[in-house]
Amino acid sequence: MASADTYLFNNREYPIDIVRKNNKNTYLRVKNSRIVVTTNYFTTTRQITKLINNNQSFINKMLTKEETKKEDTTFKLFGRSYDVIYGFPQTEITDNKIYTKDEKTFNKYSSQYITEIYTKRLNYWYNLFEEDIPTPNLKIRKMTSRWGVCNIKNKNVTLNLELSKYDLTALDYVIVHELSHFIHPNHSKEFWCLVAKYYPNYKEVRKSLKTSN
Repeated sequence: MASADTYLFNNREYPIDIVRKNNKNTYLRVKNSRIVVTTNYFTTTRQITKLINNNQSFINKMLTKEETKKEDTTFKLFGRSYDVIYGFPQTEITDNKIYTKDEKTFNKYSSQYITEIYTKRLNYWYNLFEEDIPTPNLKIRKMTSRWGVCNIKNKNVTLNLELSKYDLTALDYVIVHELSHFIHPNHSKEFWCLVAKYYPNYKEVRKSLKTSN
């Protein structure tokens, strides 16, 4: 919970910095183990406290990452890192920042955005295949040991949600890989030849995914 000037998490108090400017919206971010609220001159302390308390989940997650120093506090999306700033009426991606209303709104937006990109790339590669393969059903979920799965019986192509953190080349490779399994349900020489037909540099991308996993 937040008091007037500190935020308590894991029995430690974190400073709350209030930066007042001549702007319309109020922004919230976590930087260098400090909760930074940028707002206008008319926002009350009560309103700021409410904003912080409504976004405790996000703040706690960011503070935990800073404490452990194991993860970047930015949000990774298709090979780029973004600072997420709360307090905007609409969600917008600009340069290296994502402006949004609150954590719930951002989670919904990012889920829809990722699904849209996955769908577009899957359709793109499916339409390029000259072989007779079924129209795939896209499934997206977080997986710990695989980047993708092809279920020939159900015509499902399941893609790892974690691919959304990497450059689109990784997503494209995995899609080609799984679509190729509709023709060769193994990892035979013929299978890899088919992958290479549509994605010639697959070895380079495959190696980068192995080293990053």
